[in-house]
Amino acid sequence: MTALKEYERLEATGLWRETPQAQLREVIVSFGSSTLSLNSKSDTALSHWSLAAIRRLNKGTMPAIFAPDDDGSETIEIDDEDMVAAIEKVLSAIRKRKSRPGRLRKTMVITSILAAAALATFWLPQALRYQATRVLPAVTRAQIGKNLLEEIQHLAGSTCESHNGVRSLEKLRIRLALPGPASHSDPALRHVAVLRSGLNTSLNLPGGIILLNRSLVEDFEDPDVTAGYIIAEDLRRSKRDPIAAMLDHLGMSASLRLLTTGKINARDLRSWAEFIVTQPRPMPSNAALLQAFSDTGVRATPYAWALDPTGETTLPLIEADPWPDQNPRLVLSDDNWVRLQTICDQ
Repeated sequence: MTALKEYERLEATGLWRETPQAQLREVIVSFGSSTLSLNSKSDTALSHWSLAAIRRLNKGTMPAIFAPDDDGSETIEIDDEDMVAAIEKVLSAIRKRKSRPGRLRKTMVITSILAAAALATFWLPQALRYQATRVLPAVTRAQIGKNLLEEIQHLAGSTCESHNGVRSLEKLRIRLALPGPASHSDPALRHVAVLRSGLNTSLNLPGGIILLNRSLVEDFEDPDVTAGYIIAEDLRRSKRDPIAAMLDHLGMSASLRLLTTGKINARDLRSWAEFIVTQPRPMPSNAALLQAFSDTGVRATPYAWALDPTGETTLPLIEADPWPDQNPRLVLSDDNWVRLQTICDQ
Protein backbone atom coordinates (compact mmCIF):
# COMPACT_ATOMS: atom_id res chain seq x y z
CA MET A 1 0.00 0.00 0.00
CA THR A 2 1.48 3.39 -0.92
CA ALA A 3 0.94 6.79 0.66
CA LEU A 4 -1.10 9.37 -1.20
CA LYS A 5 1.18 11.31 -3.57
CA GLU A 6 0.14 14.68 -2.12
CA TYR A 7 1.81 13.75 1.21
CA GLU A 8 5.07 12.28 -0.11
CA ARG A 9 7.05 15.39 1.04
CA LEU A 10 5.10 16.11 4.24
CA GLU A 11 7.09 16.09 7.47
CA ALA A 12 6.40 17.06 11.09
CA THR A 13 7.92 16.66 14.53
CA GLY A 14 6.57 14.25 17.07
CA LEU A 15 7.33 12.66 20.42
CA TRP A 16 8.32 9.03 20.03
CA ARG A 17 8.31 6.45 22.83
CA GLU A 18 10.02 3.20 21.80
CA THR A 19 8.71 1.24 24.80
CA PRO A 20 6.27 2.08 27.61
CA GLN A 21 9.27 2.56 29.95
CA ALA A 22 11.32 4.71 27.55
CA GLN A 23 11.50 8.48 27.65
CA LEU A 24 9.71 10.51 25.03
CA ARG A 25 12.03 11.55 22.24
CA GLU A 26 11.54 14.25 19.66
CA VAL A 27 11.74 12.84 16.15
CA ILE A 28 10.98 13.82 12.55
CA VAL A 29 7.94 12.03 11.10
CA SER A 30 7.66 11.68 7.31
CA PHE A 31 5.82 9.56 4.73
CA GLY A 32 7.58 6.82 2.78
CA SER A 33 6.12 4.85 -0.13
CA SER A 34 4.48 2.39 2.23
CA THR A 35 5.75 3.38 5.67
CA LEU A 36 5.78 6.17 8.16
CA SER A 37 9.45 6.98 8.84
CA LEU A 38 10.74 8.15 12.23
CA ASN A 39 14.17 9.81 12.10
CA SER A 40 16.30 11.61 14.62
CA LYS A 41 17.07 15.32 14.13
CA SER A 42 20.44 14.20 12.78
CA ASP A 43 18.52 12.18 10.13
CA THR A 44 19.27 8.80 11.66
CA ALA A 45 16.57 6.25 10.93
CA LEU A 46 14.93 5.14 14.18
CA SER A 47 11.85 3.22 13.08
CA HIS A 48 9.64 2.49 10.08
CA TRP A 49 5.95 1.81 10.56
CA SER A 50 3.86 0.07 7.95
CA LEU A 51 1.07 2.42 6.92
CA ALA A 52 -1.31 -0.51 6.61
CA ALA A 53 -0.78 -1.44 10.28
CA ILE A 54 -0.88 1.98 11.98
CA ARG A 55 -3.60 2.55 14.60
CA ARG A 56 -4.71 5.77 16.31
CA LEU A 57 -5.06 5.22 20.04
CA ASN A 58 -6.96 8.39 21.01
CA LYS A 59 -9.38 9.22 18.21
CA GLY A 60 -10.69 12.79 18.46
CA THR A 61 -8.09 13.97 21.00
CA MET A 62 -4.97 16.06 20.45
CA PRO A 63 -2.10 15.51 20.41
CA ALA A 64 -2.88 12.44 18.35
CA ILE A 65 -1.23 9.23 19.49
CA PHE A 66 -0.44 6.57 16.91
CA ALA A 67 0.99 3.06 17.27
CA PRO A 68 2.45 0.75 14.63
CA ASP A 69 0.24 -2.16 15.71
CA ASP A 70 -2.58 -3.17 18.04
CA ASP A 71 -0.13 -3.75 20.89
CA GLY A 72 0.46 -0.03 21.42
CA SER A 73 3.80 -0.46 23.24
CA GLU A 74 5.54 1.83 20.76
CA THR A 75 3.87 5.21 20.17
CA ILE A 76 4.24 8.59 18.53
CA GLU A 77 2.51 11.77 19.67
CA ILE A 78 1.86 14.36 16.96
CA ASP A 79 0.23 17.76 17.49
CA ASP A 80 0.73 19.05 13.95
CA GLU A 81 -2.83 19.17 12.62
CA ASP A 82 -1.74 18.91 8.98
CA MET A 83 0.29 15.77 9.67
CA VAL A 84 -2.49 14.23 11.76
CA ALA A 85 -5.04 14.97 9.04
CA ALA A 86 -2.69 13.49 6.43
CA ILE A 87 -2.15 10.29 8.43
CA GLU A 88 -5.91 9.94 9.01
CA LYS A 89 -6.60 10.43 5.30
CA VAL A 90 -4.03 7.82 4.33
CA LEU A 91 -5.38 5.36 6.91
CA SER A 92 -8.92 5.98 5.65
CA ALA A 93 -7.80 5.27 2.08
CA ILE A 94 -6.09 2.09 3.24
CA ARG A 95 -9.20 0.93 5.09
CA LYS A 96 -11.34 1.50 1.98
CA ARG A 97 -8.93 -0.51 -0.14
CA LYS A 98 -8.90 -3.26 2.45
CA SER A 99 -12.69 -3.45 2.30
CA ARG A 100 -12.63 -4.33 -1.39
CA PRO A 101 -11.77 -8.01 -0.88
CA GLY A 102 -14.94 -8.27 1.20
CA ARG A 103 -16.96 -6.70 -1.58
CA LEU A 104 -15.17 -8.89 -4.05
CA ARG A 105 -16.02 -11.98 -2.02
CA LYS A 106 -19.63 -10.85 -1.85
CA THR A 107 -19.68 -10.27 -5.59
CA MET A 108 -18.11 -13.68 -6.17
CA VAL A 109 -20.68 -15.35 -3.92
CA ILE A 110 -23.55 -13.62 -5.72
CA THR A 111 -22.02 -14.50 -9.09
CA SER A 112 -21.66 -18.13 -8.00
CA ILE A 113 -25.28 -18.24 -6.87
CA LEU A 114 -26.45 -16.74 -10.14
CA ALA A 115 -24.28 -19.17 -12.09
CA ALA A 116 -25.70 -22.09 -10.12
CA ALA A 117 -29.22 -20.82 -10.75
CA ALA A 118 -28.46 -20.50 -14.45
CA LEU A 119 -27.09 -24.03 -14.51
CA ALA A 120 -30.19 -25.32 -12.75
CA THR A 121 -32.46 -23.38 -15.11
CA PHE A 122 -30.75 -23.95 -18.46
CA TRP A 123 -27.99 -26.55 -18.37
CA LEU A 124 -29.42 -29.15 -15.97
CA PRO A 125 -32.73 -29.75 -17.80
CA GLN A 126 -30.89 -30.09 -21.10
CA ALA A 127 -28.32 -32.42 -19.56
CA LEU A 128 -31.03 -34.60 -18.01
CA ARG A 129 -32.97 -34.70 -21.27
CA TYR A 130 -29.86 -35.58 -23.25
CA GLN A 131 -28.90 -38.35 -20.85
CA ALA A 132 -32.44 -39.74 -20.72
CA THR A 133 -32.73 -39.91 -24.51
CA ARG A 134 -29.20 -41.22 -25.00
CA VAL A 135 -29.49 -44.25 -22.71
CA LEU A 136 -33.15 -45.08 -23.44
CA PRO A 137 -33.33 -48.60 -24.90
CA ALA A 138 -35.33 -49.30 -28.05
CA VAL A 139 -37.83 -51.48 -26.18
CA THR A 140 -38.63 -48.60 -23.82
CA ARG A 141 -39.01 -46.20 -26.72
CA ALA A 142 -41.42 -48.63 -28.36
CA GLN A 143 -43.47 -48.97 -25.15
CA ILE A 144 -43.69 -45.20 -24.70
CA GLY A 145 -44.82 -44.87 -28.32
CA LYS A 146 -47.46 -47.56 -27.80
CA ASN A 147 -48.74 -45.93 -24.59
CA LEU A 148 -48.82 -42.53 -26.29
CA LEU A 149 -50.79 -43.98 -29.22
CA GLU A 150 -53.39 -45.26 -26.75
CA GLU A 151 -53.72 -41.77 -25.25
CA ILE A 152 -54.07 -40.24 -28.72
CA GLN A 153 -56.79 -42.76 -29.61
CA HIS A 154 -58.81 -41.55 -26.62
CA LEU A 155 -58.54 -38.02 -28.01
CA ALA A 156 -58.57 -38.46 -31.78
CA GLY A 157 -60.44 -41.67 -32.35
CA SER A 158 -59.36 -45.24 -32.94
CA THR A 159 -57.06 -46.52 -35.64
CA CYS A 160 -58.53 -47.96 -38.83
CA GLU A 161 -57.99 -51.71 -38.92
CA SER A 162 -59.52 -53.22 -42.03
CA HIS A 163 -57.51 -56.42 -42.47
CA ASN A 164 -56.71 -55.89 -46.15
CA GLY A 165 -56.08 -52.20 -45.63
CA VAL A 166 -53.61 -52.87 -42.79
CA ARG A 167 -51.77 -55.37 -44.97
CA SER A 168 -51.50 -52.85 -47.81
CA LEU A 169 -50.28 -50.15 -45.41
CA GLU A 170 -47.60 -52.54 -44.18
CA LYS A 171 -46.55 -53.18 -47.78
CA LEU A 172 -46.19 -49.42 -48.26
CA ARG A 173 -44.05 -49.15 -45.11
CA ILE A 174 -41.78 -51.95 -46.31
CA ARG A 175 -41.61 -50.42 -49.80
CA LEU A 176 -40.37 -47.08 -48.44
CA ALA A 177 -37.79 -48.78 -46.18
CA LEU A 178 -37.11 -45.57 -44.29
CA PRO A 179 -33.99 -45.89 -42.13
CA GLY A 180 -33.61 -44.78 -38.56
CA PRO A 181 -32.59 -41.17 -37.90
CA ALA A 182 -28.86 -40.57 -38.09
CA SER A 183 -28.98 -37.76 -35.52
CA HIS A 184 -30.48 -39.71 -32.61
CA SER A 185 -31.43 -43.20 -31.46
CA ASP A 186 -35.08 -43.50 -32.47
CA PRO A 187 -35.36 -46.69 -34.56
CA ALA A 188 -36.25 -47.10 -38.22
CA LEU A 189 -39.90 -46.77 -39.22
CA ARG A 190 -41.63 -49.79 -37.67
CA HIS A 191 -45.33 -49.04 -37.80
CA VAL A 192 -47.73 -46.82 -39.75
CA ALA A 193 -51.34 -46.41 -38.63
CA VAL A 194 -54.34 -44.48 -39.95
CA LEU A 195 -56.60 -42.60 -37.51
CA ARG A 196 -60.31 -42.16 -38.10
CA SER A 197 -60.41 -38.55 -36.86
CA GLY A 198 -58.83 -35.88 -34.69
CA LEU A 199 -55.51 -35.57 -36.52
CA ASN A 200 -54.80 -32.82 -39.01
CA THR A 201 -52.40 -34.67 -41.31
CA SER A 202 -49.63 -36.82 -39.81
CA LEU A 203 -47.71 -37.33 -36.60
CA ASN A 204 -44.67 -39.26 -35.41
CA LEU A 205 -44.34 -41.04 -32.06
CA PRO A 206 -41.35 -42.59 -30.28
CA GLY A 207 -40.37 -46.10 -31.30
CA GLY A 208 -40.69 -45.61 -35.06
CA ILE A 209 -44.45 -44.97 -35.26
CA ILE A 210 -46.11 -42.66 -37.79
CA LEU A 211 -49.82 -41.79 -37.74
CA LEU A 212 -51.85 -40.57 -40.73
CA ASN A 213 -55.22 -38.91 -40.96
CA ARG A 214 -57.67 -41.05 -42.98
CA SER A 215 -57.98 -38.26 -45.56
CA LEU A 216 -54.41 -38.94 -46.68
CA VAL A 217 -55.45 -42.36 -48.02
CA GLU A 218 -59.05 -41.65 -48.95
CA ASP A 219 -58.96 -38.28 -50.70
CA PHE A 220 -56.24 -38.83 -53.30
CA GLU A 221 -55.90 -40.99 -56.38
CA ASP A 222 -52.16 -41.57 -56.14
CA PRO A 223 -50.31 -43.61 -53.47
CA ASP A 224 -47.34 -41.29 -53.96
CA VAL A 225 -49.29 -38.69 -51.93
CA THR A 226 -49.58 -40.99 -48.93
CA ALA A 227 -45.96 -42.02 -49.36
CA GLY A 228 -44.97 -38.35 -49.48
CA TYR A 229 -46.66 -37.58 -46.16
CA ILE A 230 -44.94 -40.57 -44.56
CA ILE A 231 -41.57 -39.42 -45.93
CA ALA A 232 -42.11 -35.87 -44.67
CA GLU A 233 -43.09 -37.10 -41.20
CA ASP A 234 -40.08 -39.36 -41.07
CA LEU A 235 -37.90 -36.33 -41.86
CA ARG A 236 -39.51 -34.45 -38.97
CA ARG A 237 -38.61 -37.16 -36.50
CA SER A 238 -35.11 -37.35 -37.96
CA LYS A 239 -34.77 -33.63 -37.31
CA ARG A 240 -35.97 -33.91 -33.73
CA ASP A 241 -36.01 -36.94 -31.46
CA PRO A 242 -39.68 -37.45 -30.48
CA ILE A 243 -38.60 -38.36 -26.93
CA ALA A 244 -36.57 -35.16 -26.62
CA ALA A 245 -39.47 -33.09 -27.95
CA MET A 246 -41.78 -34.66 -25.37
CA LEU A 247 -39.36 -34.06 -22.49
CA ASP A 248 -38.92 -30.44 -23.56
CA HIS A 249 -42.64 -29.97 -23.10
CA LEU A 250 -43.01 -31.98 -19.89
CA GLY A 251 -40.04 -30.49 -18.06
CA MET A 252 -37.17 -31.62 -15.85
CA SER A 253 -39.22 -33.84 -13.52
CA ALA A 254 -40.32 -36.04 -16.43
CA SER A 255 -36.72 -36.30 -17.65
CA LEU A 256 -35.55 -37.32 -14.19
CA ARG A 257 -38.36 -39.85 -13.84
CA LEU A 258 -37.61 -41.37 -17.24
CA LEU A 259 -33.92 -41.52 -16.43
CA THR A 260 -34.46 -43.28 -13.08
CA THR A 261 -37.51 -45.47 -13.81
CA GLY A 262 -37.64 -45.74 -17.61
CA LYS A 263 -41.28 -44.60 -17.59
CA ILE A 264 -43.48 -41.61 -18.38
CA ASN A 265 -46.56 -41.44 -16.17
CA ALA A 266 -50.06 -41.46 -17.65
CA ARG A 267 -50.79 -37.83 -16.75
CA ASP A 268 -47.69 -36.63 -18.60
CA LEU A 269 -48.46 -38.82 -21.61
CA ARG A 270 -51.98 -37.38 -21.73
CA SER A 271 -50.62 -33.83 -21.52
CA TRP A 272 -48.22 -34.46 -24.39
CA ALA A 273 -50.89 -36.20 -26.48
CA GLU A 274 -53.26 -33.25 -26.06
CA PHE A 275 -50.50 -30.89 -27.14
CA ILE A 276 -49.20 -32.65 -30.25
CA VAL A 277 -52.54 -33.51 -31.89
CA THR A 278 -53.40 -29.80 -32.04
CA GLN A 279 -50.02 -28.34 -33.03
CA PRO A 280 -49.10 -27.48 -36.64
CA ARG A 281 -46.39 -29.64 -38.12
CA PRO A 282 -43.19 -27.85 -39.23
CA MET A 283 -42.28 -28.46 -42.84
CA PRO A 284 -38.94 -30.10 -43.67
CA SER A 285 -36.75 -28.17 -46.05
CA ASN A 286 -37.27 -28.60 -49.77
CA ALA A 287 -33.70 -29.89 -50.09
CA ALA A 288 -34.29 -32.58 -47.46
CA LEU A 289 -37.60 -33.59 -49.04
CA LEU A 290 -36.18 -33.83 -52.55
CA GLN A 291 -33.27 -35.94 -51.32
CA ALA A 292 -35.65 -38.28 -49.48
CA PHE A 293 -37.92 -38.60 -52.54
CA SER A 294 -34.87 -39.36 -54.64
CA ASP A 295 -33.58 -41.99 -52.18
CA THR A 296 -36.93 -43.77 -51.86
CA GLY A 297 -37.87 -43.60 -55.54
CA VAL A 298 -41.07 -41.64 -54.92
CA ARG A 299 -42.35 -38.75 -57.04
CA ALA A 300 -42.48 -35.41 -55.27
CA THR A 301 -45.06 -33.77 -57.56
CA PRO A 302 -48.20 -35.59 -56.29
CA TYR A 303 -47.26 -34.69 -52.70
CA ALA A 304 -46.56 -31.09 -53.68
CA TRP A 305 -49.99 -30.70 -55.35
CA ALA A 306 -51.66 -32.29 -52.31
CA LEU A 307 -50.01 -29.74 -50.03
CA ASP A 308 -50.99 -26.79 -52.21
CA PRO A 309 -53.51 -27.30 -55.05
CA THR A 310 -52.34 -24.01 -56.59
CA GLY A 311 -48.71 -25.17 -56.65
CA GLU A 312 -47.52 -21.69 -55.66
CA THR A 313 -45.86 -22.59 -52.35
CA THR A 314 -44.62 -26.00 -53.49
CA LEU A 315 -43.27 -25.05 -56.90
CA PRO A 316 -39.64 -25.95 -55.96
CA LEU A 317 -40.75 -29.53 -55.23
CA ILE A 318 -42.57 -29.74 -58.54
CA GLU A 319 -39.80 -28.23 -60.65
CA ALA A 320 -37.02 -30.30 -59.01
CA ASP A 321 -38.94 -33.56 -58.73
CA PRO A 322 -36.24 -36.28 -59.00
CA TRP A 323 -38.76 -38.57 -60.75
CA PRO A 324 -40.92 -36.24 -62.85
CA ASP A 325 -42.21 -38.89 -65.26
CA GLN A 326 -42.62 -42.13 -63.35
CA ASN A 327 -41.28 -44.02 -60.37
CA PRO A 328 -38.32 -46.30 -60.91
CA ARG A 329 -40.18 -48.69 -58.65
CA LEU A 330 -43.92 -48.89 -58.13
CA VAL A 331 -44.94 -47.39 -54.79
CA LEU A 332 -47.97 -49.60 -54.41
CA SER A 333 -49.92 -51.78 -56.84
CA ASP A 334 -53.39 -50.66 -57.87
CA ASP A 335 -55.01 -53.51 -55.94
CA ASN A 336 -53.12 -52.69 -52.76
CA TRP A 337 -53.85 -48.98 -53.17
CA VAL A 338 -57.59 -49.69 -53.44
CA ARG A 339 -57.42 -51.89 -50.34
CA LEU A 340 -55.50 -49.18 -48.45
CA GLN A 341 -58.15 -46.60 -49.35
CA THR A 342 -60.78 -48.79 -47.66
CA ILE A 343 -58.79 -49.26 -44.46
CA CYS A 344 -61.38 -47.32 -42.43
CA ASP A 345 -64.44 -49.04 -43.92
CA GLN A 346 -64.75 -51.48 -41.02
